[in-house]
Amino acid sequence: MKVAIVYNEVNPDLYQKTKGKAKDLDFKPVFALESLNPISEYEDMAKSLQKVGYDAYTLNIMDSLQILTKDLEKNKPDVVFNLVEIFKDQPRLEMSFTGILELLNVTYTGAPPMALGTCQNKTLTKRILGTLGIRTPRYKIIKDMDRSFRLGLRYPLIVKPAWEDASVGIDNDSIVNNVDALKKRTEYVFNSFKQPALVEEFIVGRELNVSVFGDKNPTVLPISEIDFSRMPENLHPIVSFQAKWDPMHEAYHKTIPICPAILPDEIREEAERMALQCVQAVGTRDYSRVDMRLSKEDNKLYVLEVNPNPDLTEGAGFMRSAKHAGYSYKKTLKMIVDFAYERKQSAISR
Repeated sequence: MKVAIVYNEVNPDLYQKTKGKAKDLDFKPVFALESLNPISEYEDMAKSLQKVGYDAYTLNIMDSLQILTKDLEKNKPDVVFNLVEIFKDQPRLEMSFTGILELLNVTYTGAPPMALGTCQNKTLTKRILGTLGIRTPRYKIIKDMDRSFRLGLRYPLIVKPAWEDASVGIDNDSIVNNVDALKKRTEYVFNSFKQPALVEEFIVGRELNVSVFGDKNPTVLPISEIDFSRMPENLHPIVSFQAKWDPMHEAYHKTIPICPAILPDEIREEAERMALQCVQAVGTRDYSRVDMRLSKEDNKLYVLEVNPNPDLTEGAGFMRSAKHAGYSYKKTLKMIVDFAYERKQSAISR
């Protein structure tokens, strides 16, 4: 089987190892200080798939559909491993890219256009989940500054860009405790991201990552928890953009994953049920992750976000849960490809 690992990095030369050293930091790092390099990760994915017998290669489309169509015509891959998240600097075009693959009748991994578009719109996702009785934090959507900021929500609040993912636009200043701070952060979202602000009640408690694996019969992988116990007092217990993507930031080293999370059976079972309900409701497939908070106040689970096509870095996030379920890195990648290929075969046989 031929597999094209397709991604979109317009400036691949930007990815170099960081020059930072532990002695330059005012905290003790927990993880390696090398900067994240998605290009090398894509190459590692290709090598892993080659080890299981697939003819895998990487393709950087660099914001060009012409590069994509030329490669499809030349190499005719059986499956596209879709890792395109941003096109023309627009995260909201992620769904459009898969729409093009659909129009070209190309078999691809991961979520279809409707699921990607739904999850990109955080308020739409919350409304859908609400119809199923799934708890999410109480919220308001703010579209302009010419309105009352007495929202009827309980502080502390967290302010997010309404249409971003991967924690883009979320940092330590996203948590606000009064109206003035709320106005300031909302204005920041408007000016920096040119989109509405989603304002939610901040759920104080444990953060859980619930990964779901599969297509026709999805299963929940061992639940992972983000341990904030080492977070210094000057940083809020959140998975900010810096905590996810900046090895030189203290938050990156003080958000420690624990997998499997130690949970009472009834909480774990409820989290699993909710995760399966969530992915079914929004239509994700193959691999997804549902982020939740277990409230310290009422010991109830609240869904923060449904993530289609989450990061597949070896040893992190989704792959950590897959490993604890007994799936190796290369086996997990192979299964994701196989899910897509089986959809293709099923369509042919109908």
